[in-house]
Amino acid sequence: MKKGVKAIALILGAVFLISAGFIIANLTPEKKDFDDYKNDPAESSKPSLISRPEYPINKIDFKKLKSENEDIIGWIEIPDTVIDYPILYSDTDKDGKDYYIDRDMYKKKKSAGSIFVQTVNFSNFSDRNTVIYGHNMLNGTMFGTLKKYRDRKHFDEHDEIRVYIPGRMLTYKVYSAFVYTDNHLFSDFDFGNDKGYQEFIDMTYNPKSSVKHINKDVKVTTEDRIITLSTCTAKDEERYLVVAVLQNEVYTQ
Repeated sequence: MKKGVKAIALILGAVFLISAGFIIANLTPEKKDFDDYKNDPAESSKPSLISRPEYPINKIDFKKLKSENEDIIGWIEIPDTVIDYPILYSDTDKDGKDYYIDRDMYKKKKSAGSIFVQTVNFSNFSDRNTVIYGHNMLNGTMFGTLKKYRDRKHFDEHDEIRVYIPGRMLTYKVYSAFVYTDNHLFSDFDFGNDKGYQEFIDMTYNPKSSVKHINKDVKVTTEDRIITLSTCTAKDEERYLVVAVLQNEVYTQ
């Protein structure tokens, strides 16, 4: 499997554990801080000599974002929720933890951490399964509202996830949400081959947990790419996962 050495190091180091889930609310980022990194629709619609009118303007100003931190690889948005954050690319630090598990996008120490992807995945969302981590904050910020997917109405009404990366907008459809163990998914499943990936897909349609919602009308095959949002629960040995399959990929300016 690609990046095998790094994957083993991540797994053995347990850097993937989002164990500080219930964190005091005043350590979360201010949402208004992130608005500065979004393109103004009115300004971005103006013609330019270098623009490509057949491509829409990317909602996120990645040039400005990356001037702050090159580790920012994307932006995640779930419409009509507070989930609207930059995504960081997190390697391990000297203590064997994910770097952005307790740092904000400016690399400042903050218990709320950031939304991040580990380096066991590629940074361009080209993997079969890209796992995105975030803390379960008491005040609902970061991935604190993922728990709402335990409600069937919320699950059905918030099934679209948008991920913006430089030059593209990716739209995913949520089809599964459930409680899983705290095992690293890359240790439980071999996504490098069809058999391992199919085993994971089958599990997402029929997880062992009694806490689950599935939309079986959404069909996923080994030809598809998915994302898995992962956050902690009140129990150290559990993680709550929301899984979505790529439905549309649009190139952007």
